Amino acid sequence: MSIGGSTAAAELAALSIIDHAATRPPAITPAEHLARIDQAMRLTAAMPAGALLIGAGASLRYFTGVAWGATERLVALLLRRGRRPALVCPAFERGSLKEALAIDADILLWEEDENPAELLASALAGFETLALDPAAPFLLYARLREAAPTLKMADASPIIDGCRGRKSAAELALLSYAKAKTLDIHRRAAAILHPGIRASAVKRFIDQAHRAIGADNGSTFCAVQFGRATAFPHGLPGDQELAEGDIVLIDTGCQVDGYHSDITRTYVFGEPTAEHRRIWAIEHEAQEAAFAAAKPGRTCESVDDAARLILERYGLGPDYKLPGLPHRTGHGIGLQIHEGPYLVRGDKTVLAPGMCFSNEPMIVIPDAFGVRLEDHMYITDDGAAWFTQPSPSIDKPFG
Repeated sequence: MSIGGSTAAAELAALSIIDHAATRPPAITPAEHLARIDQAMRLTAAMPAGALLIGAGASLRYFTGVAWGATERLVALLLRRGRRPALVCPAFERGSLKEALAIDADILLWEEDENPAELLASALAGFETLALDPAAPFLLYARLREAAPTLKMADASPIIDGCRGRKSAAELALLSYAKAKTLDIHRRAAAILHPGIRASAVKRFIDQAHRAIGADNGSTFCAVQFGRATAFPHGLPGDQELAEGDIVLIDTGCQVDGYHSDITRTYVFGEPTAEHRRIWAIEHEAQEAAFAAAKPGRTCESVDDAARLILERYGLGPDYKLPGLPHRTGHGIGLQIHEGPYLVRGDKTVLAPGMCFSNEPMIVIPDAFGVRLEDHMYITDDGAAWFTQPSPSIDKPFG
């Protein structure tokens, strides 16, 4: 598939005749959710702590299947040694939350005029230490301090990261499916480009295409940048219009059963300049160097170092200076589009099989253009493996 020459209608029609459900991986099973809870309790005991509290958000979904965003009303999973899992929630939300639960659990209810911290204090009677979700609001911590002044609280990050950091086979399958679909949509987005098309029209097509393939809610995000706007990692305000010779940067993704894709492609609409080609080739080499460095037993920061070393060989950088790479080389991904650990200087987390990362050592040429090639990889016993194959060349960005 080439750049230009098609239409949004034609590409959406082509997507609509594919049976996407036939190849979609199964959702996470209740048995896997329960295994996750068992692992969390083992890590909690090793802390040592007797209980673990997980607030609403990605971690709650990870352990219970409940996709529930954090609000001012407390919704949380309470795990206690020797007890059944318990879901803490507002009484009027009981029906909705019980329908979403993938596991059997007790339901601990609080009314609108009650302080849920007092309910938690009662449920934690006899427990000395609570491991608290680091994403929980400070207000909850403060109210628990008042309601249970003798209760010790510890940071639950090692427990949550210890569970969520290494993806299971079922998680890898969902991630792989989401990323493959997004890459196909990237190819189709390139095909609808023409002089004068606005970034908003491309974004609209990408969202419609993600809906057509059965993503959870269309595009999770979409950045479409033309020309000078590509020199800004997250773009510029306004609705750019494509012109011949513009460099094009599109970064988009979706969710499939909560698991994220996040892929970026950069190419030129028309004939690349010599400088476009030079920087694109360096970016490609840096991405490959990061991939080669991502081996079990090495640290996250060593992958970032490998990408920066390539840039420095060509006179870019050093460090975060421009022209060069102004941000980390990559981020973890799963039920959150950006989650730890991170491929960045200072992150000494040791790589292990099942960890998943973006690989995107963007090069920015200030006020001129930028090139970001972003694919994702997962760590195996032997090294890294790609979820999606990287872009082979600036002239044939999709092979």
